[in-house]
Amino acid sequence: MKWPNTVTAIRHGESDYNVLKAAKNADPKYRDFKRAFNRRKKDPETAKALAEELMRLGSFVLGVGDHGTALTDKGVKQAQETGKNLSKIIELPDVVFVSPYDRTHQTLDNITHGWPELKEVKTIEDERLREQEHGKALLYNDWRIFHVLNPDEEALYDLEGSYYYRYPNGESVPDVRERTRSLFTSIARDYSEKNVLLVTHHLSILALRANLERLDAGQFHDLDENHKPINCGVTVYKGYPDLGQNGKLLLDMYNQRLYPEDL
Repeated sequence: MKWPNTVTAIRHGESDYNVLKAAKNADPKYRDFKRAFNRRKKDPETAKALAEELMRLGSFVLGVGDHGTALTDKGVKQAQETGKNLSKIIELPDVVFVSPYDRTHQTLDNITHGWPELKEVKTIEDERLREQEHGKALLYNDWRIFHVLNPDEEALYDLEGSYYYRYPNGESVPDVRERTRSLFTSIARDYSEKNVLLVTHHLSILALRANLERLDAGQFHDLDENHKPINCGVTVYKGYPDLGQNGKLLLDMYNQRLYPEDL
C-alpha cells in the first residue's frame, strides 16, 4: 500500500486569539461596531469611525505574529487530557509532523505530557502545516474592521468568495490546499504503511480532508461553516490496502473531543 496505515491530525489547543475573540464579542463598543457594520451600506461613515476608534484603542490586537500566538492555560489542559486518551484510540506513531507555530509546538509538548512514549518518536517541524496566512488582515485581527477600512478588499472578497479570495500578502484556501498536498505527497513517499501524527491548525485539517476526499469549493465551505475543527479535535484516517490498486485512506474519525467538555 502506498499510503500510511493511519494518519491522525490534531488541531492545537485553545489559544490567546480564541480568548481575545470571545472578549471582543462581549465588549459593548465592539457590539456597537457590529451593529454599525450591519448597516454600513446605508451609513458607512459610522462604521468607519467606530472601526478607526477600535484600532486606536488596540484592545483586540494581540501584538504578535500569528506564529507567536500561545496556548492559554485551558489549551494546555486540553492538550494534556488529549494525550492521556490518545493512546487508547491510535497506535504509537512512527513519526510526528508539527507546524512551526508556537501554539502547535506547545500542544505537542502537552500531548506528550499525557502520553510520555511520544518523547521517543521522531518529530519533524514542517512549515507546510502552518495556518492560512492572512497577510495584511492580521494587522486588524478582525475581518469586519479589515473590510470597513479596506473597502476594495471587501469588494474583491464579495466578488471572489471566501474560498478563492487571497488575502493581501497572504493566502487563499487553494494555496493552503496546494501546500498540504505537497506535504502529503512527501508523507506517502516516506511513510508508506507507517503511523503518522500531525499537530496543526483548523484550515490545514480541512485542507487535508478536502484533498483526500476530493471536495470541491462548495463542499469545503460547508465543512468550514458547519463542521469546523474544535481545539484539540482529533481526526483519523485509516489505510485499507485491499481497496483500489494501491490501497486507500478512508476517514475513520473526525473532530473528536478527548477531554471533558468543560475544558
